[in-house]
Order: sequence, then structure tokens, then C-alpha cells
Amino acid sequence: MANDYKSEDEVLGKAYDSKLMRRLLTYIKPYKKYVIIAIILNIVVAALGPLRPYLTKIAIDKYIAHSDYHGLLIISLLFLASLLLQAVIQYVLTYYTQYIGQKTIYDLRVQLFTHTQKLALKFFDKTPIGRTVTRVTNDIEALNQLFSSGIVMVFSDVFTIVWILAFMFFMDVKLSLVTLSVLPVLIYGTFLFRKKVREKYRDVRLHLARLNSYMQEHVSGMNVIQIFRKEKEEQKRFSQINNDYRVANIKAIFYYAIFYPGVELVSSIAIGLIIWYGGGEIIRSSLTIGTLFAFIQFNEQFFRPIRDLSEKYNIMQTAMASSERIFKLLDNKTFVKNPENPVHLENIKGSIDFKNVWFAYNSDEYVLKDISFSINPGETVAIVGQTGAGKTSLINILSRFYDINKGSILLDGYDIKDIDKKDLRKYISIVLQDVFLFSGTIKSNISMSNDDIPLDKIKEAAKIVGAEKFIESLPDKYDEIVKERGSTLSVGQKQLISFARALAYDPKILILDEATSSIDTETEILIQKAIENLLVGRTAIVIAHRLSTIQNADKIIVMHKGEVRETGNHQELLAKRGIYYKLYQLQYKDQETVKAS
Repeated sequence: MANDYKSEDEVLGKAYDSKLMRRLLTYIKPYKKYVIIAIILNIVVAALGPLRPYLTKIAIDKYIAHSDYHGLLIISLLFLASLLLQAVIQYVLTYYTQYIGQKTIYDLRVQLFTHTQKLALKFFDKTPIGRTVTRVTNDIEALNQLFSSGIVMVFSDVFTIVWILAFMFFMDVKLSLVTLSVLPVLIYGTFLFRKKVREKYRDVRLHLARLNSYMQEHVSGMNVIQIFRKEKEEQKRFSQINNDYRVANIKAIFYYAIFYPGVELVSSIAIGLIIWYGGGEIIRSSLTIGTLFAFIQFNEQFFRPIRDLSEKYNIMQTAMASSERIFKLLDNKTFVKNPENPVHLENIKGSIDFKNVWFAYNSDEYVLKDISFSINPGETVAIVGQTGAGKTSLINILSRFYDINKGSILLDGYDIKDIDKKDLRKYISIVLQDVFLFSGTIKSNISMSNDDIPLDKIKEAAKIVGAEKFIESLPDKYDEIVKERGSTLSVGQKQLISFARALAYDPKILILDEATSSIDTETEILIQKAIENLLVGRTAIVIAHRLSTIQNADKIIVMHKGEVRETGNHQELLAKRGIYYKLYQLQYKDQETVKAS
């Protein structure tokens, strides 16, 4: 697991990648006028900081030294005005940078989520859900820091340094060189700090990923942990992973604890050099006291943006790693492609033809082999076979969740590859064995929050499938809150809601994939009675393990190891005494055994 995270998620690329940065900047382009305003404000606010030491020099040398109270009052008011102006500009600047960041991140997050929705199921088969969620949450948030506090605010630090240097060299070149003599030591220390922190930061991310993965997996499987009384063992494993994360953080903090005091030490040495050299120059009457005071203030201001740039480096490093992963997802082209000139179907009859269909999830490992059969409009066809026979794969390729490798599938004579995916799926409703309900209400789960489906139609669908009785017994009826994955409902109730959901869309083709396998006998009898009515006028494909539920089907297709082995109705297949007969006999014996016990 650790290696997987390290190879896919946690190995950091360059601290700065020009290609990635150019691509990131395209998201700022719609807000470039705000960026320009922010840069201009940065130039101004960066100048106001170094202006104050210069005003201090004037105050000391021109007014204090000559006891000019009136002039001192004016310079003090100018000093105060510069502080107030800087505060106002800083407020506007902060607002603009945050605005740019939030708008940019909103656009990027929407694009990423929209792109993810368009990806084929083949992508999700191979990609852990947690990793995809991390892209839209944690990685996007890392870019938020870049756009809000990184790109634009870097200008503030750079301009501040430039203005300070400009003021310093304007006032005294020699003292400026003395002040900057410690710069090589600072540059080397900063380089070493970045290198060490980068290594430790990678370890922190790796251990955090392991911690998140462990938590997600073990919270999801909490019932298994508790039934096998593994709480203590899992707690020990979690403690070890948590400890590794703690140690990694402490190691990273160690370098911060050295670097920042180190910068302060270098700054103090610079002040000492200023006092030593500047004091000597004052004694020789080559320098004024005001200039010395100004340079001490310049020194304090000079090292602050350098420390800030180190923080920006960490933001940049995290953002580059996150952007690389985000763009890798955005560049993923695992799509079920729409045709360039799709056939638009106004209405369909519901005839389905599989013609020599071959399909594999992975390269040439075919799970469906040369499948051919036809389903007439309004016909109910059952598909049976042992686990792994390829029954569900038929549904997946009919709905174009996956594209077939060879052959063709026709809907009313049209190849489904020539039909727009949305048009195709508009006519198909699927009820799966594993029902997925969303957080919301009973009503929103049946209609899938489609405003075109009125409450009357929702109630009608619920009534047909027999869900009306239990829904009406709920305190808020159709407005009853459904929690995550329908945790407050029974398996049977969730299945009934999924039936109502399928019917609310009034499909021409209804697919039931093991739809009654998780329902108790009483509920199954209720649904079986409703199925006779709801299938009228619809083409139906029913996948079932319990053969007793599909005996009245117009046609039964028997699958075995990805091939169609038998076709016929219930009686015809029993008479053949083949695979279907053996399956039926096996289930019959099982039922007899249960009754006898």
C-alpha cells in the first residue's frame, strides 16, 4: 500500500515546473484585470514599507537634530499617513488576491468534477475512489493557497526587496554593501533548508496518505472488525501509522526550528555590521545618525520577505505536485466516445439485437465471446447462468458503460455506437442488486432531483412497485430524509425505492439485475405481482439467480463462461435437460433441503 501511494501520489516533482505553471495561469486569464490591479497595488504597498525608514532619516537628520518641531510634526503626519494608506491598500490587495483564488479554484473544481463524471466506468474500475476524491478536495485546496497566497503575493515580497535595495543604495552605497555582505550565508542556508524540508515534506505526505487510507478502510469495515473482536490489534496498527506520521512531522518541524532562528541570527549579524561600520562612519562625520537608524530598519524589513519567500516555496512545491496530479486526471481520456454525427431517436420500439459481440475488460481476456441473440419489442427476456458467466457484462455494454471489442449491438436497427449516449440511456432504466441511494429525501432519490418529474408521478411509481405503504408510514412521507447510502432504510425498502426510481423515468427498456435477490419473501411476492403490470409495453431484461422468479419470461438465455449455450422458454429448456435443467434441479434440491430442515 505504501509503495502504491508513493508511486502515484506522494513523489513530489519539481518545486517549480514552467509547463505546469503556464497551464495553471490559463485559469487566471479570465480574471487578468484583477491580477493587474493586484500587481499594481503590490508595487505601491511594497514601496510604502521602505518609505518609513527614509522618513525616519529625514526626521532625525533634518528636524530633530535642528529642534524643528513644526517640520517634525509634518514628517510624523506623513509617517502616519503612509501607515494608514498601507493598511487600506493591504486590505484591498488581500480582498483581490482571495477573490482571484476563490474564483479560479471554483472554475477548476467544476471542470475537474465535470470531467470525472464523463469518464468511463473502466477508469473507476482501476482507480481507488479515495484517490479521485483527493484530487477534487485536497489537491484543489493546495492550488487555492497558490492562487490566493502564492502567485500574486510573491510579487509583494519581491517588490519589497527591490524597493528596500533601491532606498538603501540611494542613501548610501557602501553601507548597503556592508549590510548585504551576509547575503551569501543566507542564500546557502535557504537552499539547504529547501532541500531538507522537501525530503521531509514528502515523508509527511506519504505517512498522511497511509493514515487516511487506513482510516477510510477500517471505518468502512467496522462491522467486520467488531464481529471478529480485532479492535485492539487494529488500534495498535493505527498507533504505529499515527506515530510514523508524528515522527515525520517532527523531523520537518526540526528544520523550520533551525531555519527561522538562523535567519534571525544572520539578521542580527547584519545589524551588528551596520552599527560597527555605520558608527565608525558617524565618528568620522561621513554618515548621519538618521541614515544609521534607517539602515537598521531596512535590515529588519529586508529579512522578513525572505522568510516569507521560503513559505511561498513550500506552497509552490505543494501546488506543483497537486497540479501534476490534477492535470493527469484532466488529461485522462478514458471515455466512451460519442459519435461525431449521432443518430437522434425521437422514440423507440425496444428491439435489441446482439450480433457476434466480443467484449473484454482487459485487453484480450474476453468475458463475452461471440454473443448473438435478439429481443423483440415488449418481450421479457431472462438471462441466467453461474457467477462469472457474463450476465452483468451484457447490461454494461448495452448501456454503453463500456464499448465492445468486436461485433455490434443494435437498438431498433441502429448501432448503439451511432446513438448519443444520453439518448440511449434516456430509454433505459436499471435496477441493480446493490442499491445506491443519495443523501436527500425519498422524493429526490426517486426523481433523482429531476424537476420534470412531478410528485404525482413519483407517488404513482411508488404505488406500482409497492413502496407506497412503507413510505406513507414514515413521519415525513416522501420528504423523509435519506442519510448516506440509505443507512436508515432496510435492504428491501431501498430496493423498492430503486424500483420506483426506474419506473419514474418511464423507460422503454427495463433491466433488472438480480433486483430481487436481497428482498424477503413477502416483499418479493409483492414485487412479482407489480412486475406483471409494469413490464407491459416495455422490453425487459431480467438477470436472476432464483429461477423461480423468471419462469414466465418469454425467453430465457443461458450463459456459461461468456457464451450463449441455451435459449428457449422455461419448459423448453427443462426438456433439453442441459445447463438450465441442472441449475433448476440444483436450486430445487436446495429448496427441498431448506424445507426439510
